[in-house]
Amino acid sequence: MIVKAIMVPHPPIAVHEVGKGEEKKIQSTLDGFHAVSKEIAEMKPETVIVLSPHALMYRDFFNVSSGAEAYGDLGRFGAGAVAFEKVYDREFAYELSQLCLQDHFPAGTEYDRQPELDHGTMVPLYFLDQHMSDYKLVRIGLSGLSLRDHYRFGMYIAATAEKLSRRIAVIGSGDLAHCQKADGPYGYREEGPQYDEKIMKTMGEAEFMDLLQYDPVLLNRSMECGHRSFCIMAGILDGLAVKPHVYSHEATFGVGYGIVSYDILGKDASRHFLEQYDRKETERLALLRKNADPFVQLAWKSVESYVRTDRRMEMPEDLPSELTARRAGVFVSIHKGGDLRGCIGTIEPVYDSIAEEIIRNAVSACSRDPRFIPVEEEELPFLDISVDELSEPEMIADRSQLDPKRYGVICSCRGKRGVLLPDLDGVDSAEQQISIACSKGKIDPADDDLIIERFEAIRHV
Repeated sequence: MIVKAIMVPHPPIAVHEVGKGEEKKIQSTLDGFHAVSKEIAEMKPETVIVLSPHALMYRDFFNVSSGAEAYGDLGRFGAGAVAFEKVYDREFAYELSQLCLQDHFPAGTEYDRQPELDHGTMVPLYFLDQHMSDYKLVRIGLSGLSLRDHYRFGMYIAATAEKLSRRIAVIGSGDLAHCQKADGPYGYREEGPQYDEKIMKTMGEAEFMDLLQYDPVLLNRSMECGHRSFCIMAGILDGLAVKPHVYSHEATFGVGYGIVSYDILGKDASRHFLEQYDRKETERLALLRKNADPFVQLAWKSVESYVRTDRRMEMPEDLPSELTARRAGVFVSIHKGGDLRGCIGTIEPVYDSIAEEIIRNAVSACSRDPRFIPVEEEELPFLDISVDELSEPEMIADRSQLDPKRYGVICSCRGKRGVLLPDLDGVDSAEQQISIACSKGKIDPADDDLIIERFEAIRHV
């Protein structure tokens, strides 16, 4: 069973051998580390699970560290003498992997390629080991999957803990926003302090469903580190009553460090937050779909038909003329939980009508985007779809003619081409727009032969 959970940062400078006195500038964090480490030690866990942003991370898979034991040291931070040798709880890792395999959930030990311990794991253990040492370790990485998937993975971890009847402590390792001071290593953005204030309230009040509803733009621009660790930890605590205790929060070096512990009080049926979130999301998305315009309605029908039947739908006979009488390039974008799930399009028309363009590109977006695995039927209630109708591209004389809110860009060079739609969250400048488009096309943005075109788009939702 889960006997304790803590949220902690992982700044190497907090380790005396690294900080060499500088760590005293974050004394509140040091005091918090020792306090929560003592709390864990008092619970005498047999296994400690560390959720680390710096463990091996895949785009579409959660890595569970494998093997019998692991070694690591803080040599890259100038303190090679601070070393760790940890015994893994192999039974727990195996049972967790099997449970996920049975449910076709993308997590397990089979792709583990990182035998050395990472600093997201070692820094919390540096403090824990000063208060206890007789435990086995389970080290788990994050992924590029949705916040919902991270929370759900936590529920698989909890189910494994219950099956094995272990006394288990959970460490959600993660720094907060990285951009909180102009003289800090990452500079200042207003989203940095905004994220820290919000996450400390969420975690301090144990309002874990809020974790699933954070704006992706805020997460990206705040340069947060630990949000997905906290989502997994929240999933582990799903259905449990907890008593939070906030020990510290500071951003002395421009990076947020927050420490919160959770006492486990027993089961609480009102705290099954994934169920509540799913119900709320499916209702919201069903309403959006009901009120969508004909362009998006058609894209929805195409995606749903292909995912359910593995066949492209026939052209409906009752479509409005705006879909059948005109031709245009079309992009179909699919999002899930605020994250992109697929996007495929045509810059210029390829088929006889916008309708056919939508039907075919919707199929490609849900099944052939090389960045993602194909959409599965169980995901359909959680998808959000938009359609961009593109104007004819036009050459620009110079970059001053670009506006990322109004125009998309096409960057071409020596047979390579990259495209970026307009008005995308987090894309605020023409240079950023060109950089992303060139990256997608594997083009050097400084190449003298670079050709830039712009286009406008009507976004249908």
